[in-house]
This record gives sequence, C-alpha cells and structure tokens, in this order.
Amino acid sequence: MSVHPTSHSFKDNASRAIADGSVPRALKNVRQNFIDKRVKAVDALPEFEALRESAREIKNHTLAHLDLYLERYEQKVKDSGGHVHFAVDSAEARNIVLDICRKVGARTVTKGKSMISEEIGLNGHLEAAGIVPVETDLGEYIIQLRGETPSHIIAPAVHLTKDQIEKDFRRVHTQLDPNRDLTEKRSLLTEARTMLREKFLAADVGITGANFLIAETGSSVIVTNEGNGDLTQILPRVHIVIASIEKVVPTLEDVSQILRVLARSATGQEMSVYTTFSTGPRRATDVDGPEEYHVVLLDNGRSAMLGTEFQDMLRCIRCAACMNHCPVYHQIGGHAYGWIYPGPMGSVLTPSLIGVDKAGHLPNASTFCGRCESVCPMKIPLPKMMRHWREREFERNLNPAVARYGLGFWAFFAKKPWLYNLSTRVAAKAMKLMGRNKGRFQSLPGLGAWTQYRDFAVPEGETFQAQWKKRAGK
Repeated sequence: MSVHPTSHSFKDNASRAIADGSVPRALKNVRQNFIDKRVKAVDALPEFEALRESAREIKNHTLAHLDLYLERYEQKVKDSGGHVHFAVDSAEARNIVLDICRKVGARTVTKGKSMISEEIGLNGHLEAAGIVPVETDLGEYIIQLRGETPSHIIAPAVHLTKDQIEKDFRRVHTQLDPNRDLTEKRSLLTEARTMLREKFLAADVGITGANFLIAETGSSVIVTNEGNGDLTQILPRVHIVIASIEKVVPTLEDVSQILRVLARSATGQEMSVYTTFSTGPRRATDVDGPEEYHVVLLDNGRSAMLGTEFQDMLRCIRCAACMNHCPVYHQIGGHAYGWIYPGPMGSVLTPSLIGVDKAGHLPNASTFCGRCESVCPMKIPLPKMMRHWREREFERNLNPAVARYGLGFWAFFAKKPWLYNLSTRVAAKAMKLMGRNKGRFQSLPGLGAWTQYRDFAVPEGETFQAQWKKRAGK
C-alpha cells in the first residue's frame, strides 16, 4: 500500500477504512494482547508511576543537553572501533547506508525492525541500487511480501488476519509443498523462520534500528521479542545502526530505568524476550560479531523541535501504548494516517517532520479523550500538542473554508454573551419542536459530515447555561 502524507488523502484513507470495516475486526485482539496485559503488568509494579516520573526527567535532561550527549556518544563509539555518521535528512541517511553497502560489495542486506528505515525509505533506495533488503522481523517480513508499510510501530502486521497471512505465504513460497498445513500460527512462524534462515547466512550487511543509544558506553540497544535482531547484527560482516538523534540517553542506569516502563507499556511484559546491547565491532577475544560497526544518526527535522512546544514529543520511546488505547486508531487503522507514524504519536510527530500543510488532518483525528497521555510511559502531553498543531493550521488558513468561517460565525456570538444565550435558547427550543417525533436528526443543514455517520440528538429544550441558572437560583 502506498502512503500519501497529505491532509486530503487522510480523509480518503479514513473513509475507505471505515467503509471496509476490516480494521476493527483485525484489531479485536489488541485489547487482550496489549491493553489488558499492560494493566496487569502496571498493577504488579507499585513504583510504576515513580518510574514514569524518573523516565520523563531523564529524557528532559538529555534533550536539554542533547548536543553534549551526542558528542559523548560519538566519541565512545569511535573508542570502541566503530564509526558514526550524522545525516541531516532522509536523502543523506539513505546515501550513507548505500555507500557503506557498496564499499563492502553487499548484495543482500538483512534488516531488523526499524521505523527510521521506513521513515527514510531505505528499502526502495537499496533495491534501486541492486541490493536486496530482507526484513527479518516476522511482521515486517509479512508486510514486505505484501508490498505494504507498517500499520503499527511495534506490530507492523496487526491489521492482518491469520487467513490473509496464510494466503500470502502460499502465494510467495511456491517452492514449498502446496499441501502443507498452515492452519496453526506456529506453522506460519516455522515457515517464516525456514525461509529466513538462508537469508541470515547469506547477508553481507545487517541493519538494525535502536531503541536507545548510550552516551556513557557508545552502545546501541534493541528491544525485541524475536531473535532476528540479534542474528541481523551478529552474523553479517557489517552492522549498521540507524537511529534518530533523540534516542541517546546518558548512562546505563538511565536505560535500565526506562526499560522498566517500556515493555510494560508496549506488550505488558516485565521485560521483552531480547534486550541486546551492542558496542562496536568484534574484538579479538569475541567469538562472533561484525567486522565493522556503523551508526547513522538522523536529524530530519528533530533538532528544529527543540525549544518549541513540540519538544516533549522527542521523549517518545516508541512503545505504541497511545495507539493501542486510541479509539480513532481502532476504527481506521495505521495506514489511514498516510505516513510512517500512526495514532496519537503520529498525529504530533508527522506534522513536525513533514509539515502541517501535508499532515494537518492528523491532529484533528482525535476525540481528545486523553487516554493516550494517561498511558504514555513518558507522560507526553499528546492532546495538548495536537491542539497546538490545530492552532498552527488555523493561523496559516489551512483549514477548510467552511470550518474557518463557521468558527468565525460562532466567535461573533460567543463574544456577545447576551446574544449567544438568546440565540442558543431559541435554537434549542426550535430543534426540540422539529425533532419531537423522532428524538433524533438524521440530517441537518451544514452538518452533513456529522450526520453521515451518526445521528444528532434532539435537545431537551433548554441550554446547559439556562438549566444551570435555574438550579443555582440566579
């Protein structure tokens, strides 16, 4: 599925997803696999809220001194025999990775799950240069077979059902027995492992993302529930880490604290199955590991967020708790958001990276119920920042004309309390009379976008302010 990061395409994407109805069916397991498990894991840790506060302060401190910690991290990587490459934008990051691959004569590249590689469009760039990228994360492998992008940042194929995956495996894995049994989830997993094993052994370069970069040691950290990330960075001759600049944290102790809230928030585990620290290339005494170790640090607009009302977004540790709990995401799925980052975190981060002119509808795709902020382990004020983006959109006249004029019309009355109270009382009584037989409106002039999907309840006859005055005796 191609993505279209524009406001117009978001509305089209969302409408198609709602009309199709398959997304809510595919996401029915999110409650059991993510939401319920998170509740149990959090309840079992009395100090969880204290850890959230600590994690927030660690990241706030790091962002306030980001330049210093990046310099420290770079020096430690060099001390361990590795190389650090800074990339201003996606094009520079893609070219750095391609140059490294070309220098070592790479033909095949294995990849661990990396949202940054998705952000920069790395796979297509490598393929155009004659290098075959192979996704090794099970979810990423499945969507690569389908030619799709991830619909979730930790469960890329969450939008698919088991039957859909079985059909894709039979379509692509034509060299296997056509009569094989793929009815069980384990059989699908076993088949994927079998197909990927030869890719791991043949790869010249392994590319991973990084959940954290540790300034104290020059280490990169990946947090996974599959062993593919370890195989990707250990077996090939060259290991390339791609990460954005805000992933750096000061010390090992800091990482240890944040890890205690990450897995609990993401998958409801105390710790993920694999938490792997990598520091430089293979040493003389090591039994395995890469001969070369490279880190590509991407900015791509993040430094411009520092010191602004959107800086808090850089605390995000990509746990996906916000989208797991978002009622809008559950109805339209991740692909509707049109770019790499879906859900509430994407509604804030995407306009920051590609511009509110291209992603202005995303911060409007929210009920402002506040669940995203309440479950965020880093206490990121997502609704507040979405409101900031709405303000930016309005200031630049990017809203539809109907919305702008409608708000201006409302503001005219709201600035005159006596007129506002009079007009709302008249409107409420008139609507009560008009809808007294049905109890609801299925269509209203100027509110077609609302009544297309839901009914408009008939007012009781008096406004809230009028009822409040009566009860208050005023």
